[in-house]
Amino acid sequence: MKRILTGDRPTADKFHLGNYIGKLKNTVKLQDQYETFVPLVDLHALTTYFDQTEKLEANMKSLGLDYLSVGLDPNKTTIFIQSKVPEIVEIAYFLSVLTPRSIIARQPALKEKLDAGEQDTVGLFYYPILMAADILTFKANLVPVGKDQKAHVEFARDIAKKFNDLYGEVFILPEPLIGEVPTLPGTDGQTKMGKSLGNAIFLTDSPEEVEKKVMSMYTDPTRIHPTDPGHVEGNPVFIYLDAFGSEADKPQTTNYKLLYQKGQVGDIEVKKYLVKVLNNFLDPIRQRRDELEKEPGLVERILKEGTEKARIEAQKTLAEVKKAMKLDYF
Repeated sequence: MKRILTGDRPTADKFHLGNYIGKLKNTVKLQDQYETFVPLVDLHALTTYFDQTEKLEANMKSLGLDYLSVGLDPNKTTIFIQSKVPEIVEIAYFLSVLTPRSIIARQPALKEKLDAGEQDTVGLFYYPILMAADILTFKANLVPVGKDQKAHVEFARDIAKKFNDLYGEVFILPEPLIGEVPTLPGTDGQTKMGKSLGNAIFLTDSPEEVEKKVMSMYTDPTRIHPTDPGHVEGNPVFIYLDAFGSEADKPQTTNYKLLYQKGQVGDIEVKKYLVKVLNNFLDPIRQRRDELEKEPGLVERILKEGTEKARIEAQKTLAEVKKAMKLDYF
């Protein structure tokens, strides 16, 4: 069976609608067809949490609850803790000796993190190599990512090919899997929804919070009056309706698009409809999370069992790597 791998840093940040549509939706949908590995990448989190390590354990539990609440099934998906699989770090070192510094320096995600104020440390510089090791250790065929993370998968593919050409076929060449909405715009109309940008709707937001954020959303800046013809394309309200509406919502969404373009419906009416659509989408996620939180020790057990399984797979890959490199001495 082919494999999928995708993970997240256990920071205090919560998942937002952009995270869901960008990769979580694909991961949940494909776990029935692929062997799925989902690491909680706490080693990556250390680049920003090096002085707040006492928070990581609680953050990992919260992240585990998030995964389960959106529909990841631990009977189908291996959810595990990255740092408890030390073979990943060892494989990352072997990849690093094949990687020129200039290649890492050009990684767009690294530049983005530096521009966001993260400390320019060796650990941060090593980030793309460790991420490549996450992917290659588990021989992932597909990596669900947001559009902005595509370069990481391409780098992992490049270094896997270099290793295979030099030592023999060990690694799978991974492919990125971009969500149906490559980049969900923020509520402020910016091109990207971001946790730190103040323009996100989170999966844990209450119905009241969702309503407040939607009613203040950016729509069409050229539309002054409700009777002015409006633009649907590029309008965040309609992008959200298309992304999160159910099949039953589609006729009404289509009708609102026609009315909006003719200047026959106001922004407030369409936004109220979007509030209803989003809360219908989020209600089951909120409910599952509330139920899961009432089961003490559930997340810890799932992570422990997942980590044990993940480590067995990582040990197999490490043995293959060492054999290919003629490092399986004695």
